[in-house]
Order: sequence, then structure tokens, then C-alpha cells
Amino acid sequence: MEKKVYLITPPFTQLNTPYPATTYLKGFLNTININSFQSDLGIDVILELFSKNGLEKLFFEIHQKDLELSENSMRMLSLSKEYIKSIDSVITFLQDKNPTLAHTICDSDYLPEASRFQQLEELDWAFGTMGIRDKARHLSTLYLEDLADLIKETIDPHFGFSRYAERLGMSANSFDELYEAILAPETFVDKILVDILKERIISANPDLVCISIPFPGNLYGAFRCGHFIKKNFSNIKVVMGGGYVNTELRFLTDARVFDFVDFITLDDGEKPIQCLIEMLEGKRALKNLKRTFSRHEEAVIYWDGAKEGDIPFTKTGTPDYSDLPLKNYLSVIEIANPMHRLWSDGRWNKLTLAHGCYWKKCTFCDISLNYIGSYMPINASIICDRIEELIAQTGESGFHFVDEAAPPALMRDVALEILKRELTVTWWTNIRFEKNFTADLCRLLQASGCMAVSGGLEVASDRLLDMMKKGVTVTQVAKVAENFTKAGIMVHAYLMYGFPTQTAQETIDSLEMVRQLFEAGVVQSGFWHRFAMTAHSPVGINPSEFRVEKVGPDLGEFANNDLVHKDPEGTDHELFSEGLRKSLFNYMHGICLDFPLYEWFEFKIPKTKVPKNYIQKAIANSFDFESATSKVVWTGNQPFFSIIEIDKKGKKIKKGKLVIHNKVEKIELITMPEIGKWLSEVLPKLSASSNEKFTFIKLIEHFEAQELGDFDKLVNSFTWGKLRESGLLFL
Repeated sequence: MEKKVYLITPPFTQLNTPYPATTYLKGFLNTININSFQSDLGIDVILELFSKNGLEKLFFEIHQKDLELSENSMRMLSLSKEYIKSIDSVITFLQDKNPTLAHTICDSDYLPEASRFQQLEELDWAFGTMGIRDKARHLSTLYLEDLADLIKETIDPHFGFSRYAERLGMSANSFDELYEAILAPETFVDKILVDILKERIISANPDLVCISIPFPGNLYGAFRCGHFIKKNFSNIKVVMGGGYVNTELRFLTDARVFDFVDFITLDDGEKPIQCLIEMLEGKRALKNLKRTFSRHEEAVIYWDGAKEGDIPFTKTGTPDYSDLPLKNYLSVIEIANPMHRLWSDGRWNKLTLAHGCYWKKCTFCDISLNYIGSYMPINASIICDRIEELIAQTGESGFHFVDEAAPPALMRDVALEILKRELTVTWWTNIRFEKNFTADLCRLLQASGCMAVSGGLEVASDRLLDMMKKGVTVTQVAKVAENFTKAGIMVHAYLMYGFPTQTAQETIDSLEMVRQLFEAGVVQSGFWHRFAMTAHSPVGINPSEFRVEKVGPDLGEFANNDLVHKDPEGTDHELFSEGLRKSLFNYMHGICLDFPLYEWFEFKIPKTKVPKNYIQKAIANSFDFESATSKVVWTGNQPFFSIIEIDKKGKKIKKGKLVIHNKVEKIELITMPEIGKWLSEVLPKLSASSNEKFTFIKLIEHFEAQELGDFDKLVNSFTWGKLRESGLLFL
């Protein structure tokens, strides 16, 4: 009998879009004709809690408790009627179902205000140029965050919009604290969760529930779901997997975990779940599961006897978003960071261009794990098939390609396929700052709908970048960032401090590099991360090679990933945290770029050794080139050719006239008649939709076959320069 599968994302991930793990699994299950249903319990709980009915229950619950409240919470309780009155309208506005409410939110005292609104004065300059709907979304976000603060203080200290009980999942070497929390009485939010879960299980009537745990902030919610199912629906089998499990639970030995779950799978979930379904149907022995833990005779056993390999990435199917309430997600604006706004504002279909990372060398990264180390790309045609399927299914044409690092050649091919199919899409992704991202490639990506990229500049120090095996230099990052920026693509830089042996001097020099990148306008967004040593990275596996010492923790029975280390050659990195954060916040808004670096710190710092013009010199050097094998592509429109006569010293001379219309202007080019005619004929053959493919050498040969003269003369002409500006690209 066919097993019915219920796929769950537990609270909480994002308010604006579903986390894609269950959509990927549902897409695969479709390919093997397994009936499945999915829920994002995070958005389900949020919409129940932040409703008129939910707030009425919330405020009633608070009033029943004998609590010593802060002044802020007292104020909010006194305004409870205002919150209850306004909540449904605010939620529908954030769902983009009530856009005219923006005027009321911005122009009146419609929203009750608590402590989160105190930051408005200092953020006025940051949001002053925003449109009225954006400003209203930001105010509405502050309103929700005030309510979240109230919930944390009075009802549930674990609550958070994008993470729930995250502390219980962070570095949870022992299962003890989480175990106690799961067995404790349900909180107010827990009750909402289990009520929704109960309703969905009764409706779906599954045989197997798959719970995906991407982050530490989902761990408590996942186990709370498992606990409820095992207690109330003992016939249903529960399996957990996902990003958190794959990194943290690889050495699991605590059998108590299986009081709440039957199985835990590692790495890509498609084949393990298929094997599990076959086992439950009596078609496979327990020992022949794939990368699966279970409790057997009171011990945790790892089963991996399946002889089959993983499902090829080309055969995992198109992600399936059905069952998810796509129109009910909330577009919020949390902070004035352009890339963070992308993450939280608007709904994105999520796709992967290639499984794993094509570079897989970075020493701080978990490259020993499958999701990084097993690189499997798919071709552009399949990717664009999936794009078209998702547009048809969701009605949304925004895509976030969630690759660890999208391969430049594949990005090029996808962009060409998008243009060939004349798709209208908006997309963004993560990259490495490769030399291959030439100015022309960036222009092609922008023409296909790319509007932002994020990539790791990390420590912005060539010595440390070499230790990291990033394969880039600061100079290269600057030039690539300029190429993207000039093409109209926003650049977000992941920044890191605290890498092994990093000195105070290198930290300050890195900050100066970042300042210059923002000053030059080639990076528009960034975020500083503190280096963390993990068990599956080269640094964590061989710390002595990086001149640091691992000091703990010992291998635990539950989660094992984050490591503590001593860095005898480095500095006290925590000292720099606030100064790095404040400076970057200002740089992102184009202010304080002329401040001396010491202004950001409350202690003496070394003077930077980076020349003031370092980045300007870096972006002045071009590494773009037109090789014989470069693919030639014309992204402009069809040119119109005619013969005209011009008067030159009393003589009528025939010339060729090319007219090219783009979206904003008309371009007229005067050439020799035979050159103009050749260009009018060859440019359409260079378009993405043409069946003919031209390399640079083939283009030269085509020109010379027409006996049109010296090709170099054409390349150095004004006409050629205008064509290059107008969409003649060498890739």
C-alpha cells in the first residue's frame, strides 16, 4: 500500500518566503509517484498568533499571570485594544493585500508604538528617501517586533520570528537541556503549534512525517512536533533531516532523541526517504536503509547498507510549492541593509543551479560534508524548464538561486537560455569573486534579470585569503565588484573577522579595504561575521596547521559542530565587533566615509597600512579580454540598415546607416555601405535566440570571407565602440 508522506518545516525560518527543503523533497516524491503534503508551520503559527483572535488570547493569557513587567510591556498592555484593533489590517498590508493602508500607517497615529520605534529618529535619514509603502512596511515591522518583545518577556522567552528557542540548539553538545524543555508543559506558542499540527495530521492522514530542520532555531519546534505526534499518533513514523542535522548530528549517540522521532537521515534526503518508504512497505530490510539513524535494542544505530547511489541532481524533479500559502507570507523590512532587505521583502522561488560547490577549498567551510563536497551541476535547459514550471505553478517570477557558489559558466548558459526563451525573471545568487566575471558577462547576467549577487570578501587581507584558500585577492574582488556594479547588479560582501592568526593590524587594514570599496561605490551591502571553527572544516580538522589550538568541547552525545579554540598569534577579536558593525552600517548609507578609523572604536587601534588609493588603483586595472574562443553575443535589438547619401565637399558619397532602437534611445551609426550591410546581417545571428553560434575567431573569419577589409580597423572604430556599449558581448 502506498505510503502518504507529510513534509514539515517547523517554526521558524522566514516570514516572506518558504524555506525550500520540503518543496525539493515534494518535487522528488512526485517523480516516484509518492503522494505527499507539506506545511510551513512557521508561517501558520505566525498568522494564527498575529491575528485579532490570537492577540485577544495573548493579552488574556498575560493578564492571568502575576508578572513583574518592564515599563515597555506595561505600556503595551495598556494599548492592548489598539493592537487587537489594528493587527488584522497590518497583516493584510504586509501580505500586499491592502496597499492603500500605507498612507494611514505613515501619516497618522494608527500604529501603537513601543520601544522598537525609539530607533526611528536615528533611522530617519536611512529611510527618508523610501517610498511610502516601503516606509509603512518598516513601521509595520517595528510594530510586530514590539509584539515579539512582549511575548518574549511575558509568555515565551524562546520566541523569535526567524528562530525559535535557538539557544537550545546552538552548540547543544548535550541533549539534556533540550530534552527537559520538550517534556516541560507547552507554552502559549507551543499550543498554537500543536493545534495546527493536529488539524493538518487529521486532514492529511499520513503514514510518514518528514521534519526538515535547517537551522538551530528550528530544532525545538521540530522536537515539539515529534513529541506531539509520537504521543498522540503512535502509528505514524517520524523522520528528521535537514541542514542542522547534517552538520550537527553526525555523531549522535543519545538514545533519548528517539523518544520523539523514529529515524534521522543525513545529507541529501531523497534517496534515504525513498529507502525508508520501501522499508516501511516491507520491500527493504532495516539494515539496507541509507544514511539513517534509529534506536535499535536501546542503542543508536547508523544504517547505511543500501547499495544504490544518491538520486542524480538532474532527476530530483522540480521543486513543488503546492499546499503552501504563497499569498499569505509577509514582506517585512527589518533593517536598512540592501541585501538583508532582499531576504525579507518579497517572495522568492528557490532553485539550485548545481549541487555542492565547484571550488570546495575554503578552509573555514564544511567542505568535508556532502552538501559542499559533492559537486553536480545540471544544464541550463533543465534549469530553465524548472524556472518555467515554477512560474506557472506559483505565479511568481522572482528566483533566488541558493547555491553555495554559482558557477560562472553555468550562470552564463542560464542567462543565455533565459534570453533565448524570452523569459521575464528577476534573480539573485551567491558567487565567488572569480576573474571570469568579466564586464561583459556581468552585463549579460543583468540583461537576463540578475539584480544582485553576494560573495565572500571575508577578511579583506591577501595573506589571510591565501590561508583560507579562497582563490581570490582583494584587488580581484574589487574589480569583479566594479564589473557587477557597472552592469547595474547590487553587490553584497560577506565579511569575516577573527580568522586564525588575524592581528589587530590586519583587522584595521581589512576595515580600510571595506571603507574604500564603499567609497568607490563598487560594493553596496555587507555584513561582518565572527569566524567560528567547525568540526567539518579544514581548520577544525587540522587546527595546528593554522597555528591555533582546539580546546573543546569534547565529543558529545547529541550535537557536535562548533568548536572552541585558542589563537596565540591573533588578537582579542571581540573588541572589534561593535566598531566594525557601526562603521559598516554608516558606509552602507554613504556617510562617514571620511571618518578616521579610530572614531569607530573606544580603544587605541593601529594606524592602517593600506594606501588611500588602493581600491581605486585595483579597479583601474582591467583583466577583461577578447580571446579567439570567446562566445560573441548580441543582446540588442534588430538593426535597420539603409543606404544614404551624404554631401562631402560637393560630392555625393554613399554611406551605410544602421539604426538600433533600445528601450530608452535611438542609436544611428554611419558606416561604409558594405560594412553596415554585413553588420545588419550578422548581428541577428549573434542573438541568444539564434541557432548559429559565433566565437570571436568565427566572426573574424565570417568578416574576412566577405572581403570587407581590415577587421582590426573595424574593431578600433567608433561604430564598433557603440555596438559594444549597446550589447555586443564577448563571453
